[in-house]
Amino acid sequence: MGITLTDAAASRVSSFLANRGKGLGVRLGVRTSGCSGMAYVLEFVDDMNDDDEIFEDHGVKVIIDKKSLVYLDGTELDYGKEGLNEGFKFNNPNVKDECGCGESFTI
Repeated sequence: MGITLTDAAASRVSSFLANRGKGLGVRLGVRTSGCSGMAYVLEFVDDMNDDDEIFEDHGVKVIIDKKSLVYLDGTELDYGKEGLNEGFKFNNPNVKDECGCGESFTI
């Protein structure tokens, strides 16, 4: 399945990378955290790791380690604004439950 980006997310990531002046793409991963057990991690990538998988959508590279891919396969990364809030959203078909604040999830 892989990882995909909406037009809005790809545009925002491209803008961040251009302003930063360097970077291969963004890394999407998970870490143990929050009241539901797992949280998303999104960060710039300057160097690749041996166990990285690369997905490219709308000209943006999304890098993910094989351990995280198990939890994130099929995820669509989106970006949006709601009122005064703006940020990335993760449309992950593997999620079974999320905490009330939306910061963590369970698979």
